[in-house]
Amino acid sequence: MSKTTVITARLEPELLAKLDALASEIDRSRAWVVAKAVQRYVEEELEYRAFIQAGIDSADRGELVSQEDMEAWFEARHRQAAAAE
Repeated sequence: MSKTTVITARLEPELLAKLDALASEIDRSRAWVVAKAVQRYVEEELEYRAFIQAGIDSADRGELVSQEDMEAWFEARHRQAAAAE
C-alpha cells in the first residue's frame, strides 16, 4: 500500500453535505473524493501555470503577433464567415 498523509480542511456545511452526497452516490469514501478533487485541481493548476509560462517565454523570445496582424486576421475570419452565410 502506498504511503499517504492525513490533512485537514475546513468546509462550509453546505459543501460538506454535497461532498457526502457525492461520495454516497459513487460508493466511495469522503476521503477518496477529496483526494481525487485535490489531485484534479493540482494537475489542472500546474498545466495552466505551464501554459502561462510558455506564453511568457515565447514573449521573452520576441515571438509576438502585432496588433495590426491580429486585426487583419480577425477581419479576414469575419469576412470569411459572412461569405459562408
